[in-house]
Amino acid sequence: MSKKKNVSETPATSWLKQHHVDFEEGVYEYVDHGGTSQAAQCFGVDEHNVIKTLIMEDEHAHPLVILMHGDCEVSTKNLAREIGKKHIQPCKPEIAQKNSGYQVGGTSPFNTRKQMPVYVEKTILDLPFIYINGGRRGFNVKIDPKVLTEVLGAIPVECANSK
Repeated sequence: MSKKKNVSETPATSWLKQHHVDFEEGVYEYVDHGGTSQAAQCFGVDEHNVIKTLIMEDEHAHPLVILMHGDCEVSTKNLAREIGKKHIQPCKPEIAQKNSGYQVGGTSPFNTRKQMPVYVEKTILDLPFIYINGGRRGFNVKIDPKVLTEVLGAIPVECANSK
């Protein structure tokens, strides 16, 4: 299980434990609008290995999760095309929070309040490890990216734009 003792018990870490996923906890100082660059700097890793969890919605306001490299942006046009939707846009923060059950800035793809399809930028799966939010601001978990497809059921897509 977890290599450290409960630095932070969240719905996400409960899910990881329940699914027997090995993870390391990473705590960092959360800074408003610091994003993945703040986490990468604190962990001493490339921002490409820090994954952001974004809650978006389609043209019918059906929510979805997209996981993206910290140093890239999501092309909503490419994502919509890949998943057969007319339009994809980010949810408003209060809607994202309602759908995920997590505070914006602490959103994890694991154990969300609402069942939502999860999509992952396919190049994330090529990394040796990733840091992804553990369900609280200033708290990430280091995991094998294969967990995203093999345990979480994320669907690989190609929708990255460099910043």
